[in-house]
Amino acid sequence: MGLFLNGMQACIFCRVIEGAVPSYKVWEGESFYAFLDINPVNPGHVLLIPKKHVDFVFDLDDDSYQGLFNAAKRLGPLLKKAMNSKRVGMAIEGFGVPHVHVHLVPVNHRNELNPLRARGASQEELKRVAALLQKTFA
Repeated sequence: MGLFLNGMQACIFCRVIEGAVPSYKVWEGESFYAFLDINPVNPGHVLLIPKKHVDFVFDLDDDSYQGLFNAAKRLGPLLKKAMNSKRVGMAIEGFGVPHVHVHLVPVNHRNELNPLRARGASQEELKRVAALLQKTFA
């Protein structure tokens, strides 16, 4: 059972931003927060979220929308370099958590950006990848 605020269940990503739910933070800006997906499609799978709760990407105000994609553009090449991948795939769908989130996934082959490939990562793997990305994203 989740935490309830004003009769509504609190958003898990809002709780991550508040620090109430632990995460493997790899980068934080004034308005955005990036952390590792605990069920990555590939190692280095990052979730980039706005700190302000908005459910649907196209409901973001123009500045937040541009800021989100500017942050993704900044982090993508760094993620590619850190994970030694050929590309970084990007996906937004928003069904799993009703809080805007961009998936940034290191990919090396076609069809790797498939959510059915997601698997749970060990705490050791997440710690190792988070440390590598924190250094690269700094």
